[in-house]
Amino acid sequence: MWGAYQGPGSRSPPVPPAPPAPPVKKDRRVLRAGLRWSAAVVVFAAVGASAYGIAAMERTDVPGLATASDGRWEYPETVKPPLPSGSPGPLAEANKAGTHYADLRALVLPAPEGAKEDRTLRGEDGWLPAKTFVEEYTGKDDRDTVRQLVADNGLRHIAARGWTTQDGTRTRIYLLRFDTATVVDDLLSSELTDYNAPRYALRGAAQLSRDEKFSESTWVEGVDRAVFAETRPYGREQDRQAYLGASDTLAVVVQSGAGGAKAVPFQQTVTPQSQLLG
Repeated sequence: MWGAYQGPGSRSPPVPPAPPAPPVKKDRRVLRAGLRWSAAVVVFAAVGASAYGIAAMERTDVPGLATASDGRWEYPETVKPPLPSGSPGPLAEANKAGTHYADLRALVLPAPEGAKEDRTLRGEDGWLPAKTFVEEYTGKDDRDTVRQLVADNGLRHIAARGWTTQDGTRTRIYLLRFDTATVVDDLLSSELTDYNAPRYALRGAAQLSRDEKFSESTWVEGVDRAVFAETRPYGREQDRQAYLGASDTLAVVVQSGAGGAKAVPFQQTVTPQSQLLG
């Protein structure tokens, strides 16, 4: 009997090999489905690679998605100047008057790359005469009023900078330092500006209104601001203006552009200037 024990040295009879399994016939429909799925995987992989390539590219590098330039400028990196040893910052609780102890001339925003400096705003040793600032205003009566206003409020000195960019936009920045933050608050809120417009017109800007589109997200702590844009119809140029109250310093920022002063470079200018003063 196959498999019975036959004692030591015995050998089991050979087991016959199993018959080969009959070939399995593959359903042609299964083959076609497999090919379709393989092709689909290849297609999805290609589409995925294309999508990744678009996501990794700059928007302006993608055909059909290029956007027109918004006039953005390239500013150098700005760093606040060091304070004299032992001096508090303008927002420090111990600084009751809100004094900027840093050199005011170092707090003026530098010009963007490629801009041509306006040498008339350099002043002597970096200090600008009050009469040069007052010349920004249009009528003689307004100039006389502003001149008397800043003198009566104890103007100490003015630092300024101006430039013209390659697109022809002219920028002027004036930093006026007074004795205390209280003086600047009063000048900003009631003497030089109303809510809707500046009280005194600058040259070339007859009618301005508050710029409601200026982004609130750019607000800088410790700096009050009133921002205006010239309304249509304006002449050869449009003006944008900002009055900033930063502790003991009043900043006046003016940009004039032929055919329209662009909003982006103006915001680019007002925001870092605020940061330097805040």
